[in-house]
Amino acid sequence: MRYLIAPLRVLILLLHILDGVLISGLLFPALDQPKRNRIIRVWSRGLLRICAMRLIVAGNALDPRLARDGVLEGTRGRLVLANHVSWIDVFALLATLPSRFVAKSEIGRWPLIGLLVTLVGTLYIERGRRHAVAAMNQRVRDRLKEGHSVVVFAEGTTTDGFSLLPFHSNLIAPALEEGCEIWPVAVRYMEGGVQTSAACFVGEMGLVTSLWNILVARDIAVEIALLPSLVATAESTRHQLAHRARVAIANYLGVAMDPPPHAPRPANAATAIPPASPIADTSHARTSAPANASQ
Repeated sequence: MRYLIAPLRVLILLLHILDGVLISGLLFPALDQPKRNRIIRVWSRGLLRICAMRLIVAGNALDPRLARDGVLEGTRGRLVLANHVSWIDVFALLATLPSRFVAKSEIGRWPLIGLLVTLVGTLYIERGRRHAVAAMNQRVRDRLKEGHSVVVFAEGTTTDGFSLLPFHSNLIAPALEEGCEIWPVAVRYMEGGVQTSAACFVGEMGLVTSLWNILVARDIAVEIALLPSLVATAESTRHQLAHRARVAIANYLGVAMDPPPHAPRPANAATAIPPASPIADTSHARTSAPANASQ
């Protein structure tokens, strides 16, 4: 049945993306940032529902106002360091905490989705350009001063979710300099309660292939775990903070850090998921929302 319904879901998803492009292109210029963020959050939850993907939010409780509006008046923003498994990570995080994402510039050229993520304020970095990091640091610093949450996928690429690559530290500098909180956030996907690579988007895999794998998966869920924020001292360096975030995420997920390159994980490997302490569970993204976040 999943295989029969999947083509219909693809059509509905395309219409949903077109709707998102129209809303962000026509309505967003007239709205303030909190109102935009509310729409982004609801739209992202809709995308997960269309993909029949449950959203589980675990770990530290979010302030309901922050979960709804993405900003808290009178406060600085926060830098989120997350592991990266799939293109749908972005929408799972947006469904949890409306944020600005740092992404490679190639994503902006993806059909439809590229236009959409551009319209909602993604910060693109031109990799390989001499002053790209310095320019991006300034843009991240500006967003943090405005109170935004900024998400960096610190591995710099995707994995299948069963290991964690070294974290890049360059984009941590603005948060350290501005005294902003740094939040490690763990992302993982599950089928029937065990970790799965069904949602991964790695190597030469195409976007359509990845989407199809998600649509035909059985009882798929994405877990977003908000881990304790990192406390920086006067002696803290960005390299130390990157390492601490990586260790915190690896420990939560129970995955290897930087495994040997010639020791691939078996294709059918799956690991039992240790009991989480969910602060919110949609039970299915189609019908309900995390209890910790105001609608």
